Amino acid sequence: MMSDAVDTAVPRPLDPTALSAPRKRPRRGGGRVGRVPWPVYVLLGIAVVISVFPLYYMFVIASVGASAVTSIPPRFYPGLNFFDIATKVFDTVPFFQSLLNSAIVSLSIAVIASLLCALAGFAFAKLQFRGRGALFVIVLLTMTVPAQLSVIPQYLIISWLDWVDTLQAIIVPGLASAFGIFWMRQHMATTLNDELMHAARIDGANSWQIFWRIGFPVVRPAAFVLGLITFTSVWNDFMWPFIVLKSPELFTVQIALKQLQANRSIDLALTMGGSFLATLPLLIVFFVVGRRMVAGIMDGAFKG
Repeated sequence: MMSDAVDTAVPRPLDPTALSAPRKRPRRGGGRVGRVPWPVYVLLGIAVVISVFPLYYMFVIASVGASAVTSIPPRFYPGLNFFDIATKVFDTVPFFQSLLNSAIVSLSIAVIASLLCALAGFAFAKLQFRGRGALFVIVLLTMTVPAQLSVIPQYLIISWLDWVDTLQAIIVPGLASAFGIFWMRQHMATTLNDELMHAARIDGANSWQIFWRIGFPVVRPAAFVLGLITFTSVWNDFMWPFIVLKSPELFTVQIALKQLQANRSIDLALTMGGSFLATLPLLIVFFVVGRRMVAGIMDGAFKG
């Protein structure tokens, strides 16, 4: 009896193969975490092709000519005449000056609007004052009003200020937007800590110092995204600049494209070449700051 108890108490030697064999982890959800299925890549590739093809075909028509549209079968590869068409565009209208005007107007509105909308968003999100909720509702209701309804009163104000046929007639009306205020208000409300603001007030900081030193650095990515959206919108705007600008040297790029079209006929190669040249600066801006724009959009999307 004693010998049997002693034998059972002796530990058995470990199997060396059991130490070297890796443990199998249980599978979760039928695949590895973070793995994207191949149909997603197929759908993304189709979306990229659909998005890029109009721009590519615009370049094809500009480099081949109007015959690329009517040829059977259709031609989908570029020609060698794009630089000739581009030279003709710059000779027909002051296209370079129009690009410069659009850059000045778009950049000015984008920078100033981002700052002003951030200020308004900070006030609506973090400051307590009478009528804050009602005023914010009024701001949101202005988003439901079509832009065409404000053209006449806006033009009357510009005429009273004697700003017709000036660049400030385009810049000043676009320095704030209801969408921008709503965008910045939501980011301020979700990312700016109230305890941090209270600590700053205890240290003697006023509202402007809290915004500039604490609030704006926190929402800077969101303000950057708002600036890019505003820049693109102003760059592509045609209606309001076409109404208030009269001098060719003040035309924006969209009005310059309109000048490329004759009264009774349209040179498709010339028009498509100008449109491609007008789109090229936006593509350059996106390729330079695209990663930062995506990071700004996703900022705050995965909190918890």
